[in-house]
Amino acid sequence: MTTKHTIPSDEDLTAFIDGELTAEEAARIEAIVNEDESTAERLEFLARASLPFKQAFAPLLAEAPREKLETMLAAIPPQQSAKSGSTPAFATRRRFLGALAASLVAGIAIDRAVIGIGARFSPKDENSEWRAVVADYISLYTAETFAGPAPGREDQAAQLAGLDEKLGLSLSPEAVSLPGIDFKRALLLQYDGKALAQIAYLDPETGPMALCIVKSDKGPKAPDLESRKGMNVVYWSNATHAFMLIGRIPVDRMKELGEDVSKRLSA
Repeated sequence: MTTKHTIPSDEDLTAFIDGELTAEEAARIEAIVNEDESTAERLEFLARASLPFKQAFAPLLAEAPREKLETMLAAIPPQQSAKSGSTPAFATRRRFLGALAASLVAGIAIDRAVIGIGARFSPKDENSEWRAVVADYISLYTAETFAGPAPGREDQAAQLAGLDEKLGLSLSPEAVSLPGIDFKRALLLQYDGKALAQIAYLDPETGPMALCIVKSDKGPKAPDLESRKGMNVVYWSNATHAFMLIGRIPVDRMKELGEDVSKRLSA
């Protein structure tokens, strides 16, 4: 009879990745990972993303419904289990992630579905993976995540100033404002060793939105549209940075907002 385990939270899994758990807790997590494919897939995803989730997302995850998180994790399709007597599943996955990283450095095209991202990627768009990571987390946000009054301009400017040094940008509240949509907070995250700015908003009709920015040397790209996790995305880049605006606003309106803010950020 298989013992039923409580699915670890993302905070537990990232603490495991960072080596911050006691030996007993780490052993418990590893046992669950070896027995439960969906948890193992989630651990792979968090390890690949290299984001400081514990520090940056702790307030948001604390407010997110645990039941919703567990339901989403349980819904991830399981892969074939490791055969009896073979190397433990988690150890196999860790070696496989190393091979993935080496292949990426070599420029080999890889089917990202095997690392649990589950989104379709364009082979011509090398910036797509970070957008998949962002979309995965924005999909967990609810209106309650950003409950409370919007910060005033002075507070907005202070939060944005904290992003400038890491990103090499000078962001103002006016440059990142979205008409009729409340600015809620600005966070400095990290993806794949690069600083990632996330400016969160709350649209009164469709819910949470975000404008995200990373450094990029892939060259300029005009605004384009895609769909991720049931949300609309407008993405573009200039000579030094890549940008994405994501939310549940209808496509036409999202396109207008994206083109507008891209012009202001380029000015």
